[in-house]
Amino acid sequence: MAVATLENAPRADALLAMRQIEKSFPGVHALRGIDLVLHPGEVLALLGENGAGKSTLIKILGGAQRPDRGSITIAGAPVQIHSPADAIAAGIGVIYQEFNLIPALTAWENIFLGREQTTAGWIRRKDERRRAQALFERIGVRVPLDVPCRELSVAQQQIVEIAKALSQEVRILVMDEPSAALTPREVARLMTIIRDLQAHGIGVIYISHRLDEVFEIADRTLVLRDGAYVGEAPTSQLTRQRVIEMMVGRTLEQEFPKQRHERGEARLVVRGLSRGSAVRDVSFDVRRGEVLGITGLVGAGRTELARLIFGADRATAGTITLDGRPLAIRTPRAAIRAGICLLTEDRKSQGLVLNQSVRANFGLPNLPQFTRFGFVQQRAERDAFARYVASLHIRIPHQEQLARYLSGGNQQKVVLAKWLQRNAEVIIFDEPTRGIDVGAKYEIYLLVNELAAAGKAIVMISSELPEVLGMSDRILVMHDGRITGQIEDVSAATPEQIMHLAIG
Repeated sequence: MAVATLENAPRADALLAMRQIEKSFPGVHALRGIDLVLHPGEVLALLGENGAGKSTLIKILGGAQRPDRGSITIAGAPVQIHSPADAIAAGIGVIYQEFNLIPALTAWENIFLGREQTTAGWIRRKDERRRAQALFERIGVRVPLDVPCRELSVAQQQIVEIAKALSQEVRILVMDEPSAALTPREVARLMTIIRDLQAHGIGVIYISHRLDEVFEIADRTLVLRDGAYVGEAPTSQLTRQRVIEMMVGRTLEQEFPKQRHERGEARLVVRGLSRGSAVRDVSFDVRRGEVLGITGLVGAGRTELARLIFGADRATAGTITLDGRPLAIRTPRAAIRAGICLLTEDRKSQGLVLNQSVRANFGLPNLPQFTRFGFVQQRAERDAFARYVASLHIRIPHQEQLARYLSGGNQQKVVLAKWLQRNAEVIIFDEPTRGIDVGAKYEIYLLVNELAAAGKAIVMISSELPEVLGMSDRILVMHDGRITGQIEDVSAATPEQIMHLAIG
């Protein structure tokens, strides 16, 4: 299928034009002469694998980074964007994938931070709180106004970021994975908000790995790969398969490469697990070679259940056994020693030490293997990690690269590598592909197949229903801390059936 190019796209009414944008970092040519045009009231989907250059491009537009070369015009007038303040003054709002919130401040304090209205030197707190409440009502969700953002869920923090952007007088709004932590109902509300913005002539750049959303909301789709322009076209002229091929540069035979294995005896057995109102009398088992999917709406208790099994939180009731052996798991260290590992929902704050090298992150849970006489044998650690760099296709310039500088997909692979080195018997994936491109997702799915084939017990928690349906052998649905349903015949299940169970 032929794709449109910037040269034949209409330019007369361009709201935004970024031309020949170049950006390099040590060892990485991040952007290679990228052109991007956005029109008033248009939703432009900006797609590409992790590391394709999307985040770098929008950081340049948002003033967080400066280009090495290139120009930006807004409504035909050249602009110089040297800082986030310059971007805001130009009418550009950016909702970054990585939250930009002050954890100790409340939701409304974060929304108006730096733009406080005062009277005689005093912040008009009641007025700001009232305006924040109006923003949340516009979005259609409830967020506690007076608790620190560090106490909010990931989904609630995402809503605060959206409200903060909407509170600004924007002409151009960039949304980087805005729905990654939202429920289907909240996503539907987000689509309504975007259409309202369109109706007011606001141009939206929408970045998402959820292609269903792209085909629902985007007028035009532009694809990057390895920092270079691949192509663009009206979204109505593209197919899902064509978009995936443009993103990854190859054909994927199927989006969910599930392999069915003969399931053995129960390995992980959970009975009556509880913790207050978050998890209520939950019982289930996971068999040898099985991928057990667990889904439900945000707040259903999925992540809280995973944390109890992993010992990150203390259960008030219930038992856990592994291969018939009762476990007393009171800490993550005890879970790791027992052969249970957890890939956390928030890999940046809970799965990685961002200011440490990827080698050090890999080695942290495996130090006993690499330590002799109190000293870490870094050569053995490097050799072991190198095998996973090759087998998992982790893109890093060297092993001393800080974890914070990796793309989301590569960060997830580093977390995977450290647990694979532990040779864990039970692997809990909590939102394993959140914020990860289709190519990296495919590789993780293949790895899940390999682990199941090796007899591991896999728990996959996900809010993406196509993923749950595509990769699970059996599905549990949670609501309000309880299991409200079990689906044995996944091949015959539908998203509607799951949602019926998820809403209780």
